[in-house]
Amino acid sequence: MAEHFNIAVIGSGPGGYDAALRAACLGASVAVVEQSHLGGTCLNNGCIPSKALLASAELVHRIAHGDSLGVEVSGNVKVNWTKVQQRKDKVLQTLRGGIASLFRARKVKLFEGRGALAGPGRIVVQSDGKPSVELTADSVILAVGSVPSRIPGWPDDPEYVCTSDEALHWKTLPRRLLIVGGGIIGCEFACMLQALGVEVTVVEMLDSLIPGMDAQLAEALEKTFAQRGIAVHTATKVEDLTVGAKGVSATLSDDKKVSADRVLVATGRRPNTNDIGLENAGLSTDRGFVRVNDAMETSVKGHYCIGDANGRCLLAHAASAHGVTAAANALGERRTFDAPVPSAVYTFPEIAAVGKTVSQCREAQIPFTVGTFPIGYLGKAMAVGETDGFVKVIRHRETDELLGVHMMGHNVTECIAAATGLLHSKATVREVAEIIVAHPTCLLYTSDAADEL
Repeated sequence: MAEHFNIAVIGSGPGGYDAALRAACLGASVAVVEQSHLGGTCLNNGCIPSKALLASAELVHRIAHGDSLGVEVSGNVKVNWTKVQQRKDKVLQTLRGGIASLFRARKVKLFEGRGALAGPGRIVVQSDGKPSVELTADSVILAVGSVPSRIPGWPDDPEYVCTSDEALHWKTLPRRLLIVGGGIIGCEFACMLQALGVEVTVVEMLDSLIPGMDAQLAEALEKTFAQRGIAVHTATKVEDLTVGAKGVSATLSDDKKVSADRVLVATGRRPNTNDIGLENAGLSTDRGFVRVNDAMETSVKGHYCIGDANGRCLLAHAASAHGVTAAANALGERRTFDAPVPSAVYTFPEIAAVGKTVSQCREAQIPFTVGTFPIGYLGKAMAVGETDGFVKVIRHRETDELLGVHMMGHNVTECIAAATGLLHSKATVREVAEIIVAHPTCLLYTSDAADEL
């Protein structure tokens, strides 16, 4: 006989585990189905391992520039890649254990195996070497995430042509790397691996790096990459890719040739919705995504879809917010997802943004004004030797409401949280200007400064 729960969640990434924990806190009986490690892509093949590796790379980068701060390091700085990977693995193991502990504390029952819908409110869990298990639920939350996109027809030997799933766990570093895709994932890898001594080439078929983000940020990042010797080819395609005895050879659309030891395909992600029984529950997809409304409800009552799989915003923190929204609605509350979602790029210097870009304001015919301030003018930036970058603020010219904030600089991925809160509260630029910020982190503006935008 199938075990019954108030809520069953398929997937234990940030969206899935937050949905499960929120539902349990609201008094529901909750089941979570996970076919791999707890934590999903974010913890195991995305945000956490990449940031752990980036921490080592940034330390190497800072040591290399220590002379500007009067710190002289004699001899070579050696990177022990095996120890870097071991540290990363320990971080992942610790965080997985943390999720498991939270599940036990909240009495969330974990089912290990691949979960698939067998009908509305019915899930079958299959695990290698074990009999299948069936469970039923009043509400089902799909939190199945996404997987890296691969390029059809390209060599698929993971020794030479990889996605981020493999690259984050490499046992050795390549000497030369070709990154296909200049989005957030590709740029973070480029920054990380260049600092670790890898010769990096980035090819992006669109006109700029980090497509979709503010054009001024993309331009500044490309200049930073050029200064560090990272070769960037924008508005360029890889026309041909071959694997040979000496590595990989690529022909670009501008007729240039690139030789590399490995290729990292970073051309985006696709929803992980194949073979999970959607049709059995009456659910359909749009280009693989399960479409939802602002309450995270699908077209089938009692079934919700959160995170990357619904296509609304492929970011871990958005998935977490989706999960809380879905859990609340499944248990009778009425909650919608309509908060601004920040983006973060963990290059060095970091990039972060929230709200509208200049191009989006123009497309929507919103009257706007832009104010830009170089971070290098700040006393704190000069004092710590982190002067690269800027802050760009966009406001509504008629209502004075804050529309967007775009930042490049040291630790801006943390600073963007404040801007996100201000956008969420629909603050005006004048109100922002009156906030007192600890000196010398920021300039202290009077309210008159708002009139300068």
